[in-house]
Amino acid sequence: MNMRHGTKARRAAGSALAAVALTVSLTACGGGDDGGSDDAGKSSSSAPAADKSQDDGGNTVPDTSQTLATVNGSDGFQVIIHTAARDDGGFLTVTGTIKNTSDKKVGAPIEWNGRETQVQRTGRSLAGFTLVDKAEKKRYYVLRDTDANPLTTTGIGLVDAGASESFFAQFPAPPDGTTQVDIQMPTMPTATIEIS
Repeated sequence: MNMRHGTKARRAAGSALAAVALTVSLTACGGGDDGGSDDAGKSSSSAPAADKSQDDGGNTVPDTSQTLATVNGSDGFQVIIHTAARDDGGFLTVTGTIKNTSDKKVGAPIEWNGRETQVQRTGRSLAGFTLVDKAEKKRYYVLRDTDANPLTTTGIGLVDAGASESFFAQFPAPPDGTTQVDIQMPTMPTATIEIS
């Protein structure tokens, strides 16, 4: 009798744990397709819930009220960093906007995906972005989930002339005493940003 009740309790606990894990996974990875990507169904270009606000159309958009850095690349892309905020749990979430400033459709550089074989299988992403804490002499890479998917916007492929794509990327948070880091994006100049 006790064994049967123990088995039922373990099954119930396992089901509850699976539901919580699924909820956390869906929350952390985002889910919507903003329609600006050629890789339909792969885009999760929404920032985590703490960094989003509602627009009039019901879509979630990053807070663009401030600009920490603007980086202009030679390939027609401009990257604007809006926020770099510490989250509970030791994460640093960077949000921003990628804009095609050219007069033609341009593809996001393949280098932005990163070089790791595990993350390349997820398709287009910003897994190649890194943060450098010069004071501590440390480099931080975009976090991965347990399936090696990068915790960043995915699915940004071709961007129309003048169009913009919102993005986020989560990194391990530098020590509390660190207030500035360099953000390095392959093919783009390095920019120094303030973190909060």
